[in-house]
Amino acid sequence: MLDLLGPAAAAWGGLMAISPLLQVRRIVVRQSSADVSLTYLLVLQFGFGLWVAYGLAAGNLVVAIPNAIAFIVGVMTILVTWRYREPAAE
Repeated sequence: MLDLLGPAAAAWGGLMAISPLLQVRRIVVRQSSADVSLTYLLVLQFGFGLWVAYGLAAGNLVVAIPNAIAFIVGVMTILVTWRYREPAAE
């Protein structure tokens, strides 16, 4: 069972990892990230980094690879969110 569950979880993890690209597309189309929480994205990034470190330390690529993809996509999402953030009112 684990022989099937590991690859299935890794594949689904890969899909989950790239799903923020849907938010990136919405931000770019709307030219605004006003309704996106940067704090939320930063909390996720920290978690992805921890899971990558854990996966590598445990020698478990099924954990490390999807989370590494999520981390990379997350960095891009944060950069796009930051780029389309409107300046604070003075």
